[in-house]
Amino acid sequence: MQSKRRYGPVLGGLLALSALSASTAAPAPDDGAHGFDWEIGRWKTQVKRLVRPLSGSQEWVEYSGTSVVREVLDGRANLIELRVEGPTGRIHGTSLRLYNPQTRQWNINYASAHDGMLTRPVYGGFRNGRGEFYGPDDLNGRAILVRFVISDIDANSAHFEQAYSQDGGQTWETNWIAVDTRIEDQPRP
Repeated sequence: MQSKRRYGPVLGGLLALSALSASTAAPAPDDGAHGFDWEIGRWKTQVKRLVRPLSGSQEWVEYSGTSVVREVLDGRANLIELRVEGPTGRIHGTSLRLYNPQTRQWNINYASAHDGMLTRPVYGGFRNGRGEFYGPDDLNGRAILVRFVISDIDANSAHFEQAYSQDGGQTWETNWIAVDTRIEDQPRP
């Protein structure tokens, strides 16, 4: 409950600003529903993960593998399966992204095969070729904010970064960096 009181106004402001800009603007040909269309397919994924976020540690580990992105719900959602391995182990997870036509925003939900639990979603969309998504979460019992950014998007590659903030979004620490390179356009069933 404390995290809602502590970061609720900051997150609420970020989401309200995003929703306000979408709802007050003249209707655009692209309402955001196709923001992830570029990603459908199979990707080679290189990941760097900060071992102990928000601890002052700068120890990173690296992984490589694949991400497979499938369109579901007639393109208003997609499902990603991530499988990467490195010297410290494996990461196997899935991400479900859902589009809300009323808010004209996407929400991104992640689950790891390690614990089978969904993380809290982050919310946002794409503007000028860049995706930004924000949401509250907890890390080791502390209320934090999560920022997920997708940038450098082209037909064959993209850059993903996740960062945490423990001060309401004033400062951010990047803890996940992934670079995807396209292997094929359509994933196999």
